Amino acid sequence: MKICSQNIRKIRRNKDFTQEYMAFEMGISQKAYSDIENSKVKINLDILTKISAILEIKPSEICSISHKCGNNEYENKYHDLVEYMKKNDIAIPKEYL
Repeated sequence: MKICSQNIRKIRRNKDFTQEYMAFEMGISQKAYSDIENSKVKINLDILTKISAILEIKPSEICSISHKCGNNEYENKYHDLVEYMKKNDIAIPKEYL
């Protein structure tokens, strides 16, 4: 996961975002965010999703969880699920749209 943390730092800096900004957007302290970038915290899917949303990139651009992460298989399944939910009048959380 050290590579993921290094990628987060690199992308954040390229976008001229501070750790303070990232922490604020995530609703955590700057220290907690720093721990993510310094590999002191395991990056789970929730953290990865929040960071990628703030940076406006795909999670796979930060960290490949598996060899399949960068392909469209999961993205297609996601879109199929969203379409299913729409057709069946199931509430979709706005962060998934």
